[in-house]
Amino acid sequence: MNQVSPSQHVLITGAGSGIGAAIARRFAADGAKVSLAGRRSAPLEALADELGACALTISGFDVTDPAAIHRGLIAAHEAFGPVTILVNNAGEAPSAPFEKTSLELWSHVLSVDLTGVFNVTQAVLPDLKTSGKPARIINIASTAGITGYAYVSAYCAAKHGVIGLTRALALELAKTRVTVNAVCPGFTDTPILTSAIDAITAKTGRSRDETLAEFTKHNPQGRLIRPEEVASTVAWLASPDAGSITGQAIAVAGGEVQAG
Repeated sequence: MNQVSPSQHVLITGAGSGIGAAIARRFAADGAKVSLAGRRSAPLEALADELGACALTISGFDVTDPAAIHRGLIAAHEAFGPVTILVNNAGEAPSAPFEKTSLELWSHVLSVDLTGVFNVTQAVLPDLKTSGKPARIINIASTAGITGYAYVSAYCAAKHGVIGLTRALALELAKTRVTVNAVCPGFTDTPILTSAIDAITAKTGRSRDETLAEFTKHNPQGRLIRPEEVASTVAWLASPDAGSITGQAIAVAGGEVQAG
């Protein structure tokens, strides 16, 4: 049974790989029209080719640049009409000890991971409020928005901010047909994590298995999260049955965190 109707238009930022691509595949399989937004054209175009006529590629979609967001929305409107479901997935997670975290790094992470959510949501909100159908804002946060981790202070601060924004906006929109929620994955099997494992292995001399174990030990189930598990949670939040779910931070983390 489809979670969303074919009349729904989903805009996904950071859609080229990992969690974003899994979410795009899930919505396309459920019958929605999907606008794939991101900075790099090659992975977006490859995914659009895979998904077929229901998918639009919006490359050069920099969430820190309001002008780029505006241009992307014009293209999305021309292809599929107003956006009815927004998935804020774009983000970065560089690692550094706090004492070696420069102001430049701090500002960059907050600009992409937090202000980017603000920028895109503010641009898309008029579509959502006037769509005439139940609309959704779904922010891909992280367990780093619920708890703390060493060496990613900027990322933790940004993702805590995303959850705060989610809760505040949910209250502001409670009388409308727009719900606002955050999904908080634990360590997920994505290209970003693969790159992190490669970097740690090269830097420390540990084996890949030893490095991977450092990530999976956080999950009581002893494994990485699959992107498809995150996508299924997003699809449920977008479904008609989730109309009363708003202002929530839902962990997809095998029991690592138990409150949000």
